[in-house]
Amino acid sequence: MELRAGMSLASLFGLRMLGLFLILPVFAVHAPSLAGGDNLTLVGIALGAYGLSQAILQIPFGMASDRFGRKPMIALGLLIFALGSFLAATATDIHMAIAGRALQGAGAISSVVVALAADLTREEHRTKTMGMIGAMIGFTFALSLVVAPVLYELIGMDGLFVLTGVLALGGLVVVYGAIPDVPKAEVKDQGPAPSLMNVLANTELARLNFGIFSLHMVQMAMFVVVPTALVEAGLPLASHWKAYLPVVLASFALMVPPILFADRRNRPRPVMAGAVALMFVVQAGLVFAHGLVSLIALLLLFFVAFNVLEAMLPSLVSRIAPQRARGSAIGVYNTTQTMGLFAGGLAGGWLAKHFGGAAVYALGAALMMVWLGLVAGMRPVNAERSRSLTVETHSA
Repeated sequence: MELRAGMSLASLFGLRMLGLFLILPVFAVHAPSLAGGDNLTLVGIALGAYGLSQAILQIPFGMASDRFGRKPMIALGLLIFALGSFLAATATDIHMAIAGRALQGAGAISSVVVALAADLTREEHRTKTMGMIGAMIGFTFALSLVVAPVLYELIGMDGLFVLTGVLALGGLVVVYGAIPDVPKAEVKDQGPAPSLMNVLANTELARLNFGIFSLHMVQMAMFVVVPTALVEAGLPLASHWKAYLPVVLASFALMVPPILFADRRNRPRPVMAGAVALMFVVQAGLVFAHGLVSLIALLLLFFVAFNVLEAMLPSLVSRIAPQRARGSAIGVYNTTQTMGLFAGGLAGGWLAKHFGGAAVYALGAALMMVWLGLVAGMRPVNAERSRSLTVETHSA
């Protein structure tokens, strides 16, 4: 049942994220054909509107799933995402495209899907389940880099948006046809759910929220300057997928041993510390990297560390959060993740413009050092504690 749950939830994420990622490599090229699409600020807003509405609604969706159930909220989110896709497909101007993208993001189900994965798996297998979901997200991103330009030539941007809507509706079949129901023992009444303020005041959850914020801030800031660095190293923009695809695929294989070690030995803290330290090495190395081979090697290390952390962090959130507030806790987690993406793009662009790419990588290295200090202060996580954890309000 757990394997079925992991595979079906990963496929659900894949369907939805493929629909999202297919737009990203080609929308900026298509935008000038829309009325007002020559305004790069509005183009940026169209791309970012999805993340903004996600950030606003992750916590409400998570809290609602604690009260009304996971599957109904996932189905609602998929329907909203599909409506946004179909609206964007009819767009003749950039403002309607912005509205469609914002409506897509309003189907903010990531926290609910992760909470459902936690409901359906035992703690000793949860990180592997999160790893399956993370691997699927990475695979769909890599796949989109390859197929999006081809599909754009065949069916156009309108067709791509329609395809994203159809994929979202296909997710409904997965929700009610493949994903197991939560066992009754998991949904029995256990008293009132802790408040959102209690979730926010939990020190251990705050460490993890800072971690996912930093991870995605570094990711977005880094990729403001990495594509230009690859071009300068001799790899044309149209051929970047030739570097990304094998690097991402190899990173999936290399992430498996540390994930299995963390699961089987119940040693998440040393594995997380190692991954954060590796991220620091990557950021520091990029400051001095020259040449295509060194850049690709550092990208491989980046994706290994990134995939390990992407798998471990939501698993730890689900173990530490009180069960009756699991959806709320993961909603906060996903909100800070989205805020990190926005902050990384903003900070990366500003630093690159005024101080160059080395300053962007230096910021990433500094964030990783702070995070490493927070990881060192983590308390051990075990089954006993994850069931009976009391809310801590002391400072980290």
